[in-house]
Amino acid sequence: MRFLLFSDLHHNPGKYPGRAEGALELFEKEALAQNCDFIIHAGDFCHGPTKVPEYVEKYNNLSVKAYHCLGNHEADNSSFEDILRLYKLEKDYYYFDISGYRMIVLNPNYFYSEGKYINYSMKNYFGEDRDYLPPEQIEWLRETIADSEYPCILISHESFERDNGVKNRQDVQDVINEANRRRPHSVILCINGHYHKDYLRILDGVCYLDMNSASFDAVGNSHNCYPAELHAEYFHAKDSIIYTDKLYAIVTLEGNTIDIKGNSSSYYLGITHEMTGNSRFDCMGRENKPMVLSARIEL
Repeated sequence: MRFLLFSDLHHNPGKYPGRAEGALELFEKEALAQNCDFIIHAGDFCHGPTKVPEYVEKYNNLSVKAYHCLGNHEADNSSFEDILRLYKLEKDYYYFDISGYRMIVLNPNYFYSEGKYINYSMKNYFGEDRDYLPPEQIEWLRETIADSEYPCILISHESFERDNGVKNRQDVQDVINEANRRRPHSVILCINGHYHKDYLRILDGVCYLDMNSASFDAVGNSHNCYPAELHAEYFHAKDSIIYTDKLYAIVTLEGNTIDIKGNSSSYYLGITHEMTGNSRFDCMGRENKPMVLSARIEL
């Protein structure tokens, strides 16, 4: 089974420098050339599908089957209900079986307030105790893995592996590890986006892929290092380190072997983190580079 993976495109004209023009054509071309079964993103495809409905529809209608995974920024300008409608999803979590594997798409974009888990919608998550996978999704995950005759791949926007990831990530890891003790290789790969870093870790016999953004790294210290016209075009260019080319990976699974072929780019106009007074490393010590790693893992 083979698929094209990307994350954090952040299509938001006039705001974020996702520079998404031509990205979908590139992904479609590469997926066709590599004989991919499908294309999937790990969230933050756009900042509200109601803001860019034509772009979402274009992705939905690519000649290679394309799937969505919800990110937090999807809910910046759209309601939860409109996100599902435009992404053509019955629910915000789901699975599909293809070519001998089960892809499980989860949504940890919930915050916890007054004893309730509330889904992100119209920027309601800012300032909240956020990034939880609700208990009903955890139980559904347990059943969905157990019911599968195939090895499972999990994809979510936030991480089930990072210390600064999903708040109740240990509950998810417990489900994964319990399934793998009962039947080895029930879950072989977990993918996340969100952090705009490129990292891979083997934890308890499972491959966790921290997928880089397709477009840029977000930084805390604003700058004016890009040309004035670019800052004028994109409000958040001042908060970004932009990649010259779009980043993605071709992931191939065969048995218990995971083959990841990433690609490399450069920093746009040579502007680096250091030049803007920012660090390349996040709070986990993971470094930003304009690349997606390549690796072959035999579990």
